[in-house]
Amino acid sequence: MKFLLIALFATPIIFDTCQANPLVTFPIEINGKPLRVEVANTEKSRLIGLMYRKNLGASRGMIFIYKKEKKTAMWMKNTLIPLSVAFVNKNGEILNIEKMEPLDLTHHKSAGLAKYSLEVNQGWFAKNGVKPGDKLWGLEKLPTAQ
Repeated sequence: MKFLLIALFATPIIFDTCQANPLVTFPIEINGKPLRVEVANTEKSRLIGLMYRKNLGASRGMIFIYKKEKKTAMWMKNTLIPLSVAFVNKNGEILNIEKMEPLDLTHHKSAGLAKYSLEVNQGWFAKNGVKPGDKLWGLEKLPTAQ
């Protein structure tokens, strides 16, 4: 019983310490459309992502940075916001874009080797005419993966 109580009280502390800081954002651009992104560049921050958030500001997002290009997938476990994800190669080119529903455990996979995954509010890519083959600008200013 003691262990259960400790686990219940420690969970919010663990999540608070490994989330990306929503106050620290970086500018990127796709087709002249600006975005401010939080960075998930550690194993812990990539694991938590946008879980438990109730909203994501307009023209805001989270970029997941991997140590090396790889086939990757995203899901929406404990994620309350409808999102779209773009899988992006090392050159900043969008491989594919997937629509994701809140709390859905379906794996949305990259169409090739991805160095980045970019999550934004669902519909942002379509609204801004962003499609596979388009390029992200400003990636060189982001922190590296750890």
